[in-house]
Amino acid sequence: MGRDKSRRLSGSRDFRQRLVLATLTSTAVTIVDIRSGDAAPGLRPHEVSLLRLLDKISDHHTIELNDTGTKLKYRPGVIIGGKGLEHDCGVHRGIGYFLEPLILLGLFARAPISIRLKGITNDTKDPSVDTFRTTTLHMLKHFGVPLEGFDLKIDSRGSPPLGGGEVSLWVRNINSTLTAANWVDEGMVKRIRGVSFATRVSPQLQSRIIYAARGIFNRFIPDVHIDKDHRSGSAGGRSPGYGVTLVAETTTGCLLSVDVTVSCPSVDEINEESEKPELTSPEDLGVQAASMLLEEVAQGGVVDSTHQGLLFILCALCPPDVSKVRVGQLTPYGIETLRNIRDFLDVKFIIKPDPNSNTVTLKCVGAGVKNLARKIS
Repeated sequence: MGRDKSRRLSGSRDFRQRLVLATLTSTAVTIVDIRSGDAAPGLRPHEVSLLRLLDKISDHHTIELNDTGTKLKYRPGVIIGGKGLEHDCGVHRGIGYFLEPLILLGLFARAPISIRLKGITNDTKDPSVDTFRTTTLHMLKHFGVPLEGFDLKIDSRGSPPLGGGEVSLWVRNINSTLTAANWVDEGMVKRIRGVSFATRVSPQLQSRIIYAARGIFNRFIPDVHIDKDHRSGSAGGRSPGYGVTLVAETTTGCLLSVDVTVSCPSVDEINEESEKPELTSPEDLGVQAASMLLEEVAQGGVVDSTHQGLLFILCALCPPDVSKVRVGQLTPYGIETLRNIRDFLDVKFIIKPDPNSNTVTLKCVGAGVKNLARKIS
């Protein structure tokens, strides 16, 4: 996992992923020049919130941040997990920003994690909580992790800008290691599933979204079912919004998902002098979401473009055995992930494009990361 157990990094790029990999490899990191040239230098509120979250699930670690927030020293400790935890994610990024680190770190924790997260459940920046519930968690079974003990319950939804959503997450730790994956056959799409949500707006918007999306899908496949989840009052958070999460399930058990969300500013947020912003109509949103999912299917691969980074990290964490996966066109985030894996885990992928299908096959020998926290407990 690398000879030098400390690294000096610069800038704010891949901040979340660097901290996760540093924690999993017990590598001390010093990050300097964090937006030092910006008008507002230093860490952003959601990055500080991530540090607080790491503090809650870890022990024997140190986090040192200078006054301007432009320099961070982080020495990981033991991932202890814990029950009955709570964390306010804030409103600058969605809850999805915090879920991926929790899942990865929870696998290698001393005890299972049970945590209640508050904030924005559906936005345009991060994968929605619906995507994590329907798609992300199911990726783990391809790496030998049974899904018993994993769950994500949406207690209330929260749209930007004020949030107000709450979810409960359960992550089970593993006994020792993951299992190397040979996951290259995405199969054919056999059904489309999804959920359309609406918070503090008319439930009729959901029907319009679903009707428009089905109008696209029914040209190709008859098995399409999109649920409705309308929330009002406290269960609908503090801001109006609507959107849809769609999932394509294939004959080989692959799940490809997309999210589209529209948040409506409240009356208090619209100044008298400013014009009311023009929002995407439910019909256009349904067509947009359906088209995005069809594009993900056309790209090929066993995961959608959003999950490439997580897929590569799971492969790299596996025992010293060959993992082989196939994805569509590599995303910029996926490429950055491969670089971070090389730096922290000393794992390099063999990348082989397939010009016939426009997909990319990647192979690596895992770093053999073990759950040592559980052994010493």
